[in-house]
Amino acid sequence: MADLFAMAPTAPWAEALRPTTLDEVIGQSHLIGPGKPLRLAFESGKPHSMILWGPPGVGKTTLARLTASAFHYEFIALSAVFSGVKDIREAMTQAEQNLAQGRKTILFVDEIHRFNKSQQDGLLPFVESGLVVLIGATTENPSFEVNSALLSRAQVYVLQALTDDELRQLFKRAHDAFMAQLQFEEAAVEVLVGYADGDARRLLNLLEQTDTAARATAVSSIDTPFVKNALTASGRRFDKGGEHFYDQISALHKSVRGSNPDGALYWLCRMLDGGADPRYLSRRIVRMAWEDIGLADPRAMQIANDAATTYERLGSPEGELALAQAVIYLAVAAKSNAGYKAYKQAKVFVKQDKSREVPIHLRNAPTKLMKELGYGHEYRYAHDEPQAYAAGETYLPDDMQEPAWYQPVPRGLEAKIAEKLAYLRQLDEDARSTPPAE
Repeated sequence: MADLFAMAPTAPWAEALRPTTLDEVIGQSHLIGPGKPLRLAFESGKPHSMILWGPPGVGKTTLARLTASAFHYEFIALSAVFSGVKDIREAMTQAEQNLAQGRKTILFVDEIHRFNKSQQDGLLPFVESGLVVLIGATTENPSFEVNSALLSRAQVYVLQALTDDELRQLFKRAHDAFMAQLQFEEAAVEVLVGYADGDARRLLNLLEQTDTAARATAVSSIDTPFVKNALTASGRRFDKGGEHFYDQISALHKSVRGSNPDGALYWLCRMLDGGADPRYLSRRIVRMAWEDIGLADPRAMQIANDAATTYERLGSPEGELALAQAVIYLAVAAKSNAGYKAYKQAKVFVKQDKSREVPIHLRNAPTKLMKELGYGHEYRYAHDEPQAYAAGETYLPDDMQEPAWYQPVPRGLEAKIAEKLAYLRQLDEDARSTPPAE
């Protein structure tokens, strides 16, 4: 029994297959290909501080380790999830000891965006003094999550999710190393690549699970049903509060605005599949209706609101159909941001303008004194006027020019609105050019 507990754990495939040279790295050719930035940095013989920004499983830790190996630096790794100021101090003490022995240090901070401002500031003096070369890894946009002072001292490199072809290369490497006894149908490989979703670590974990299942069932040929039965597909690459979340909601909104129903459906389904709250999506769909369709098709606002209400009543998955049909309708509806633009212009004007008086004829006059002061005097009741329109009447402060903020577009209902406004403006001009009757 003692021997059992003394057994060393077997390294996961993702760790066992971690590249030991830059040429073994799969993916990131835009950074490590011939003549590319990181390749040139390796060839320069002088490492520099950097932030590696990209989705999970694309090689951030691997590149950090390879940097230390290539330059013969000591490698100290911290996880910002589990480390604090005390851990940073201990790492700096170790770096000082390394330097005293003639060895330089690379400090790798995984998930560096999880460090708060004071923790990030705590790294600054050691980076500035050259005691350590800092390599930070993050899945979040460093522009928002890393202090500007630290960011200015590090080069940002953007890593990309692995392509399907790159994942197939990784599959072959793992197959040859660990599971050569298994025969994979091409369709099964495609399913595994799809499940991996650009993440090398995820692919290797899926392959390891497949191998375990195959050994347990004495199977030597892997087809699609076996893969689907053996594995539970995890969600697509998605972060409910991070960069991917806002990128995808932006893509959904722009697909609707661009009148592309298939694109709108794709991004809606991607977000639902990734775990986005349908209630959040329903609120955004209502916003899209008001911002990008507006009065060109007022039915869009009603359909968006009805879809949100339907989801509240039915929940998932039934209520998601209402959201899907809402984005289809919004995508194909006539588009106008005229109301949105008019509101923004009016809001800016009022914010920076003086407080103008309400014209006397527009004021309310509920008391005798107010009537004696002229409140409401000469106000023209529109319903008593020809066509229920008081031609030539003004409704803005006396010292304010007509701003013409609302400019209907020549699409949908707003085309009719534009015709009506033009007609009413002509009535105003005619009334103002006609001399008053004596």
